[in-house]
Amino acid sequence: MPDAFDHVLLTPQYLADPYPFYRELRENAPLYFSRRLNGWVATRYRDVTAGLLDKRLISGRRVESFCAGLAAGARNEMHLLHRHLGKWIGNMDPPDHTRLRNLINKAFTPRMVRELGPAIADITRQLLDAAEARGAMEFVRDFAYPLPATVIANMLGVPPSGQAQFIAWADDLTAYSGSGSADPDLSRAAQNSAAELTRYFLNIAEQRRREPTGDLISELAAAELSEQELASMCSFLLVAGHETTMALLSNGLLALLRNPGQREVLTGEGIRAAVEELLRYDSPIQHQTRVAAESFEFAGTGVEAGQRVLLMLGAANRDPDQFPDPDRLDLRRDPNRHIAFGLGVHYCVGAPLARLEAQVAFPEILRRFPGIRLLEQPLEWRQHTSNRNPLRMELTW
Repeated sequence: MPDAFDHVLLTPQYLADPYPFYRELRENAPLYFSRRLNGWVATRYRDVTAGLLDKRLISGRRVESFCAGLAAGARNEMHLLHRHLGKWIGNMDPPDHTRLRNLINKAFTPRMVRELGPAIADITRQLLDAAEARGAMEFVRDFAYPLPATVIANMLGVPPSGQAQFIAWADDLTAYSGSGSADPDLSRAAQNSAAELTRYFLNIAEQRRREPTGDLISELAAAELSEQELASMCSFLLVAGHETTMALLSNGLLALLRNPGQREVLTGEGIRAAVEELLRYDSPIQHQTRVAAESFEFAGTGVEAGQRVLLMLGAANRDPDQFPDPDRLDLRRDPNRHIAFGLGVHYCVGAPLARLEAQVAFPEILRRFPGIRLLEQPLEWRQHTSNRNPLRMELTW
């Protein structure tokens, strides 16, 4: 029954495999109002793609709508956090979104990303060398997390000595949005981390104004940005630059371990299609949230101005009307019009980088460790309504 979705949300059963619950919604209530998420949940591919492109569904009020569950006093206490998150480009609409996005687009062009290939391969080898020396690996901690975190930190220009701390702050910001409602304890931790990140990045930006080094922070420091825009842009790039790729690497390797017959595809040009299928099969980001700027009919239902609409990327990527046999991993799937990176003006700016990191990592892992296997089952999954990945993957070979 559709109402069971609210009861099962974030339970171990749901986190381990949300796709049967999406299927039930898609078949019985394709636009379902979730009281727990305080918004409409869209699960069909055609509705999700339409919603991502509909200018009446905006991002600029997402933070405000998410915080509606907090008491007025708590909302006032969180003003710094809300101001910080409100300046993330994912939470903005044109023209401000366009102005800020144009500043970072040039760092993620296909040419710029291709030039990072040797560095990504080098970091990959170093991480796998360390794992091989130990004889075992906790994949999330030892590989999936540090690879993209190191890459984005180097792009930003964060000194290696500060990387562990600023990623811990970023984790607090991610956890804040993942409970389904604005949890007061998570809110306070995120508020403190937003303040620390703001101070951290503004301090580095001031250094770069005096002595530019050619990194992303140098570029942003030279642009006409307010201090809040600069700090928020840096933390957004930090979070977006490692969270999605960490989940792609973790979910993707897990899918490969559970489907060993598919591994021979991960060679040559086949790796490109394989990564696209891994993105579709278990999407790192399960939904994007929008807010209705006006009342209108969406997916056959009246949506009122101010209501939240959760566009379920993970559900859309398993819609049989778009993907034949959608619950089967097929690394040769073609065509594969998945929307794991979103669609429209908010299409993931770092998608080329995430793809490249996965295209480098998976073949090297399986070449180095052909007998790789999981040591522990069942897995514990992240407690988050959108960001999806196992918390730990103990591996041996």
